[in-house]
Amino acid sequence: MSFVAVATVGGGLLAAGAQKKAAKTAANAQTEAAQLGIDEQRRQFDKVQELLSPYVDAGNAGLSGQLALAGLSGPEAEQAAIDRITSGGQYNTLVEQGENAMLQNASATGGLRGGNTQGALAQFRPQILNQLIDQQYGRLGGLAGMGQASAAGVGAAAQSAGNNITGLYGQQGAAAGGQARAAGQ
Repeated sequence: MSFVAVATVGGGLLAAGAQKKAAKTAANAQTEAAQLGIDEQRRQFDKVQELLSPYVDAGNAGLSGQLALAGLSGPEAEQAAIDRITSGGQYNTLVEQGENAMLQNASATGGLRGGNTQGALAQFRPQILNQLIDQQYGRLGGLAGMGQASAAGVGAAAQSAGNNITGLYGQQGAAAGGQARAAGQ
């Protein structure tokens, strides 16, 4: 009878050792799989951030341009933004064509030296500048909006990746806990 008792105890110890080894192997496999998931989540987030980076950068530039045109970056930045418009090809072309058209019309109608022509010429450049400032502000607003949407997309991707990684860390913790329980038994 003592032989049977020794065999039963010995068999139980062997089974417990095998169970402990199997629990450790399973926990390691689960931990490794979760780590692979974490690494992939991070890789995908980095890729999303890389893909949206040019749009975020353009949005930052658009917002900076709007702030300059609105005078919110200081008078020097505002003047520099206006100077970029007045030295641009579009402004110069519009002014040249518009003034030539007014002068040709005044010449053809005999009003070249008249007050109306002089008044129209005096108002023309500021009107063109005002229109181009409004257009530029709108274009910059489009860039700023695109950048804001892209930044929000990066934020959403970061939040999603963070939630997924948190879940995977939980799986790693559960695997380690399961291993510890199996070793304790």
